[in-house]
Amino acid sequence: MFKAMNLDDSTGKSASQVTDTEKVKCLIIGSGPAGYTAAIYAARANLSPVMYEGLQPGGQLTTTTEVENFPGYPEGITGPVLMEDLKAQAARFGTDIRWGLATKVDFSGPVHKVWIDENKIVESEVVIIATGATAKYLGIDDEKKYAGSGVSACATCDGFFYRGKDIAVVGGGDTAAEEAIYLAGLVNKVYLIVRRNELRASKVMQERVFRTKNIEVLWEHQTKGLIGDGVVEGAILWKKKGTPEEEEVTIKIDGFFLAIGHKPNSDFVKEYIDTDEVGYIKTIPGSSKTNVSGVFACGDVQDSIYRQAVTAAGSGCMAAMDAERYLSEKHG
Repeated sequence: MFKAMNLDDSTGKSASQVTDTEKVKCLIIGSGPAGYTAAIYAARANLSPVMYEGLQPGGQLTTTTEVENFPGYPEGITGPVLMEDLKAQAARFGTDIRWGLATKVDFSGPVHKVWIDENKIVESEVVIIATGATAKYLGIDDEKKYAGSGVSACATCDGFFYRGKDIAVVGGGDTAAEEAIYLAGLVNKVYLIVRRNELRASKVMQERVFRTKNIEVLWEHQTKGLIGDGVVEGAILWKKKGTPEEEEVTIKIDGFFLAIGHKPNSDFVKEYIDTDEVGYIKTIPGSSKTNVSGVFACGDVQDSIYRQAVTAAGSGCMAAMDAERYLSEKHG
């Protein structure tokens, strides 16, 4: 969604050739619950925020059907509608919302520079990074075919819809183990599809998986495809692929959950912003502050634990308030 700038691409355009420069007070990179909430608070604080939404305006929730755990919607709401509501609220208070991709940054000076679409530089005293994270997928066509119709990358978000049904979780690490255990408390049966003959999860998580009676681990299985009439009704698996014992197996399921990790959309700022080994932006505990003065991070790009819409929104509020206080202290 947000990428590092390639100065040797076919456009032949270098940073020194960019002539379109704009100065703003507060720049928000990315949308979704974190970005839109940051925009609402920043606009109400008279920071005149400018937001670039990124390639997927609204973020991951735009690919989710029903959202039933966001406060204030007792009957639930679809992800796209929720994001449109937040966007409209941000616009109502004066946020300048634009489409565009952040491709490069220069945070070496007191004024922060951000390249948009590789042809414009936006200079801002404060920058709020809300670029989110992208769930990792297997790369099979059926993941897109059944997106929102049985395929999910968030057990906490969508598990409720599969109560009493059979589902599958793909992965062998701690995330997969945690999601399988969580889902086991809701559904009839969980198939845990593991590519290897062992789990990569920590010992304690492995023990919890093995103690959970309605989790069946399918060792040395890989997903070939999904089947179903409009919605997921089953999965076709390879067992012991590439060996003389290879065989094709079909399991009947209603939901297919990916738990093979997330990739934070932080590559374009890594030259200046501290991240962990995965790429999540490090913030000072209890704040949205990064290692660079005047640059703040919120939402899934800095949250490897909760990754929920409501926590993202809360961190967006924090980022805007931190930005406002930073400017107040700077200018008196």
